[in-house]
Amino acid sequence: MGSKFKNFGLIGLGMIAGVAVSMQFSAVAQKGTAETLPFDELKDLTNVFGLIKSAYVEPVEDKKLIKDAISGMVGSLDPHSVYLDKKAYKELNESTQGKFVGLGIEVGMEDGYVKIISPIEDSPAYRANLKSGDLITKLDSEPVKGLTLDEAVKRMRGEPHTKITLTIYRKSEEKPIVVTITRELIKQQSVKAKIVEPGYAWIRVSQFQVPTTDDMSKKIQGLYAQDPNLKGLVLDLRNDPGGVLDSAIGVSAAFLPKEVPVVSTNGQMADQKVTYFARRQDYDRATLTDPLSKLPEAIKKVPMVVLINTGSASASEIVAGALQDYKRATILGTQSFGKGSVQSIIRFPFNSSNPDFAVKLTTARYYTPNGRSIQAKGIVPDLNVEETADGDGFNGLRAREADLQKHLTNDKEKEVARPKVDEAEEEQRLIALAKKSKPLEYGGAEDFQLAQALNHLKGLPVKVTEAKVIDKEGKEGKDSSKEADKPAKAEKTDKADHKTDHKTDSKKK
Repeated sequence: MGSKFKNFGLIGLGMIAGVAVSMQFSAVAQKGTAETLPFDELKDLTNVFGLIKSAYVEPVEDKKLIKDAISGMVGSLDPHSVYLDKKAYKELNESTQGKFVGLGIEVGMEDGYVKIISPIEDSPAYRANLKSGDLITKLDSEPVKGLTLDEAVKRMRGEPHTKITLTIYRKSEEKPIVVTITRELIKQQSVKAKIVEPGYAWIRVSQFQVPTTDDMSKKIQGLYAQDPNLKGLVLDLRNDPGGVLDSAIGVSAAFLPKEVPVVSTNGQMADQKVTYFARRQDYDRATLTDPLSKLPEAIKKVPMVVLINTGSASASEIVAGALQDYKRATILGTQSFGKGSVQSIIRFPFNSSNPDFAVKLTTARYYTPNGRSIQAKGIVPDLNVEETADGDGFNGLRAREADLQKHLTNDKEKEVARPKVDEAEEEQRLIALAKKSKPLEYGGAEDFQLAQALNHLKGLPVKVTEAKVIDKEGKEGKDSSKEADKPAKAEKTDKADHKTDHKTDSKKK
């Protein structure tokens, strides 16, 4: 057909229930499909449409049937593709700035229930002690099963100061958990930083939002103002579910040499076959000055550790993967979530600034500078360190991309299976562990992984746990993905019209 449509490229997890998943603008060409339309199947669709209109027990509006058909078609593809009505599209647009009304959770769908991927720090959900892996079974006493993810998210959204009651199934608990949460207008600060002890700094990125690169630059400048002779830096990406691709590139570029490849994407469309570099035009298109221009030169060479866990996903994995490939930082923690796909928001009608609806569609996979696909595998740390000195008993409960139904497969290698465990024995162990555990404060005095990161920077012993990884033949062994060659010099594939479209759309944000 040759016409063009605009879309937003999303690097984030699932749908949003009061959480900011952000976007990047790009242009892609719509492929011609008129010659390959399956007319027999479309005839079946129209016949069923006519049957419902004429024979269903109650009248049904045409608009509802068509929207539900689109929603079902898109939602059947993978866990991250979804239909967005006008309101959901507007909320998604607004959420990119880190301001939104909701509970503060990143969610997906599993077995008909809403699964919590990650609660946002300092949000109502976080204070209510909701955890990654929890299943929401009821919303205000109404069963979730039977609702689409979009419908469930709408019910969790609402006005500030209104309440919603959630019924939660948690594997480590014997009975369902019922909790009432008050919705809030959440203004999320995505970057925190402090000097944890003389010579050593900690920077936490809890979500990749539009202002993240600029915010992180200011935090780094502040750290060097406090201590100009930093000997080590810990970048904390634990439970960071993702966000803006631009910001992931910007955070990576702060620590890498200029112009090196950071991440590449590949999909069916020509404009999804792109390599992004550590340069301003790839991480900042909206401001007049480079947010990284005032960083001290020492930041490029200071010894680094990056903390990740099962809740680190998407944009977090882009940063960790790039720093790992260039051997710029040691990755410490547990294996990450494994979301290596890009979602695009396509507006209908095309190019409309006020669309009737939109579709969030998986359009590409992304790859580290060495060409590794993170999809359904994640980043395997250089040093496998559990969250507590006794081991992280909850790590096995946390959902990963490979656990989600209909997830996109890894196109580079066979997926890594999880080790089998005795379910009954494991459940009893987790119940006992849950009763004595307490929420972890990242960056606090009892943060075991942070303490191990500091030990590594100082050359002291680190308490490492052997990671159980299953190889392609199904045998337990070591993971070899980290033993990659030096990144090849990537060809600059971005086109002039691609960059122009980015600049045009960024003004509309």
